Amino acid sequence: MKIFTIGYTQKKAKDFFELLKKNKIDILADIRISNSGQLAGFTKKQDLEYFLSLFGIAYEYWKDFAPTKELRDDYMKSKNWTEYEKKYQALIRERKSIDKVNFDKLKDKNIVLLCSEPKADNCHRKIVAETLANKAKAEMVHL
Repeated sequence: MKIFTIGYTQKKAKDFFELLKKNKIDILADIRISNSGQLAGFTKKQDLEYFLSLFGIAYEYWKDFAPTKELRDDYMKSKNWTEYEKKYQALIRERKSIDKVNFDKLKDKNIVLLCSEPKADNCHRKIVAETLANKAKAEMVHL
């Protein structure tokens, strides 16, 4: 199992899908709060599922890893990453999100966590990737 992360903002669809293809992604796990709004562009859930199918990539929506709107809005106001990280980790512990991941199914797969942020530095996908990588003893790569 290898865990990748990717954000779609500031990426053209061609570049986004080429990165997935180049890294031999098997499963895209969508961990966004909203995956159907206009701002999602080419990554709107129904469109994304179709595009991924052309590359033989499975789509899954892991809503238990999506932050709450309130948590995200608080972070956007404060820009305090340390506080956000603590609250987000508490949220996924409370939801038992990691327990809902079928690690047997993911064995020997390349999985990519999708969010909107262009870089993983201050994005919840980094926290999810680190958590999954620690649990599965897997390599982690930010695309």
